[in-house]
Amino acid sequence: MKIYLIVAFVALAGAANAQEVSRQQMRDIRSACEADVRRLCNGVQPGGGRLLQCLQQNASNVSETCTAKLMEIKASRQSN
Repeated sequence: MKIYLIVAFVALAGAANAQEVSRQQMRDIRSACEADVRRLCNGVQPGGGRLLQCLQQNASNVSETCTAKLMEIKASRQSN
């Protein structure tokens, strides 16, 4: 499961740079992952994919809620 999470982070980070992730999807990610970002990435400056990179580096400690949302968005992107 953790390897899939890492792949999802990489895919989403690339998509975010290409602006392929919608604003709504980014809001959904923020909502689902906010607690993880606060807990695991306190002090990381947002932007440039730094928060996603932080979550990727801490993948083993990311919540199921955040993981599920990232996987859901990754799956929806693959089906389009």
